[in-house]
Amino acid sequence: MDNFKAFGTSLRYNRSPDPFSIGSQIAPFASRSFQYTKEQLGQAEDKTQLPPDYIDLEKRVDALKQVHQKILAVTSQYSHEPYDYPPNIKETFSDLGRTVSEKVHLLSTAATPAEAQAALTAPPSAKPQPKTFSHALARSSLAGSQLLHQQHTGPGEDPLATALEKYALASERVGEARLAQDAQIQSRFLAGWNTTLNTNLMFATRARKNVEKARLTLDSVKSRAKGTTWKMGGISPRGEEHPPTSEELSPEAQEEIEKAEDEFVTQTEEAVSVMKNVLDTPEPLRNLAELIAAQVEYHKKSYEILNELAPVIEGLQVEQEASYRKSRESAS
Repeated sequence: MDNFKAFGTSLRYNRSPDPFSIGSQIAPFASRSFQYTKEQLGQAEDKTQLPPDYIDLEKRVDALKQVHQKILAVTSQYSHEPYDYPPNIKETFSDLGRTVSEKVHLLSTAATPAEAQAALTAPPSAKPQPKTFSHALARSSLAGSQLLHQQHTGPGEDPLATALEKYALASERVGEARLAQDAQIQSRFLAGWNTTLNTNLMFATRARKNVEKARLTLDSVKSRAKGTTWKMGGISPRGEEHPPTSEELSPEAQEEIEKAEDEFVTQTEEAVSVMKNVLDTPEPLRNLAELIAAQVEYHKKSYEILNELAPVIEGLQVEQEASYRKSRESAS
């Protein structure tokens, strides 16, 4: 901040020459617009330069804004439940009417095929179940299990049907863990990063615009005072080949320039403070840590659920393989 204070002091004590005061004759917006047009056409002289440290802050703020935009473009998908839902499947209202756990419970008590079918059919008032990859996998696994059960005519239960039912229950739990992860990411990461992008960085942008407005106002005042509103063959609009010297300054002109310079310095110092606050806040990194923590928790739960299921499925597979070998030996 000391560098910017020094910049302000230097600006205040190095006033530009001005022989007359006409700033009050032109509205501030029109004056700034005219100065901006001159600069774009290369007709502006002695454009006030911002200090290097200020320019560096602007670049860092721009980089931070781009980072937020890029990351949020991807992570905003956590706000959309079906972001991993298979686009190639078509599920009916009945498919989405009950949870897999509810269907399994109803199927376990069904005494007839009609009751089993009713267990798979949604009641009219049912709320549709989540559309996630894991939930869809759970529903398809349970539907496959039920088809095999219905067609099974041998002794005991069909091992694949039993395995699919257990896999369906586990997949639904994984899906619920994913929804819990998404909720945490929305509240602990997306909310914070959107606030930084749409509020904190917006404040910085507004402060920088105020600096640019003050700078254009200052340069337009100086330009008008010098009689260089528009260059025409090196002669000012008032017909003077050379701009006035500092000795020709009127008190009104000097006061107008000093007022514009003071406003420019004030806006610059305010923008520096706002940009430093945006860059120094630990909130974005804290939010990122929350994002990772939510992902870790989800993958940990998924691992625990599937790790618990794996030996059960393996046991069914070993049992079926032994039964298969026994039947082949008997046949031979």
